[in-house]
Amino acid sequence: MTAKNTYIETMKSQLDALDVNMNKLEAKAEEAKADARDVYLEEMRKLRHQSKLASAKLDELKAASEDTWKAMTTEMDKVREAFVHSFNYFKSQV
Repeated sequence: MTAKNTYIETMKSQLDALDVNMNKLEAKAEEAKADARDVYLEEMRKLRHQSKLASAKLDELKAASEDTWKAMTTEMDKVREAFVHSFNYFKSQV
């Protein structure tokens, strides 16, 4: 397995785990009182958007050539870190 494939698989695994955890949080948010539920669901919408951005960035990385993919890892790491940070913050609020 190449370094690129290893990186992609690691990133995909991390993003998939975040998506599973988001589903659990979303179920918890659905059970909240109406006023809190609206706030939680709006935050979930934002997290889903970040998830889509991270997935799109991962797709770009997958399509990159062996020569250019490494340069893209910094941006991918930043997108993932922002997603993780937002997720952890929201999780601490629920």
